[in-house]
Amino acid sequence: TAVRFPMRLAIHVQTEQGELDAVTENISANGLLFVCDPLPAIDSRIEFTIAMPSAVMGSATDVTIHCIGRVVRHYLQGGEKKAAAVIDEYSLKA
Repeated sequence: TAVRFPMRLAIHVQTEQGELDAVTENISANGLLFVCDPLPAIDSRIEFTIAMPSAVMGSATDVTIHCIGRVVRHYLQGGEKKAAAVIDEYSLKA
């Protein structure tokens, strides 16, 4: 199983409907769970850039990663709307 890091990081999610402000709940190499309202549609393509803290990445500085993925599930948990997405492609930013 993939190692999931519980992290609350603010991200801007690009969707076919425009940009959404979201907060990550947890993230792994395979995907992420994020809190957002409204939620992007299931099966919709999303893009986001996230700055992973250096402590998590084991690097001297934060690592910025650009990700392309798709929404696979919606949740309602503790009054928060959440979406699970798989990451199909990613690239490190210098």
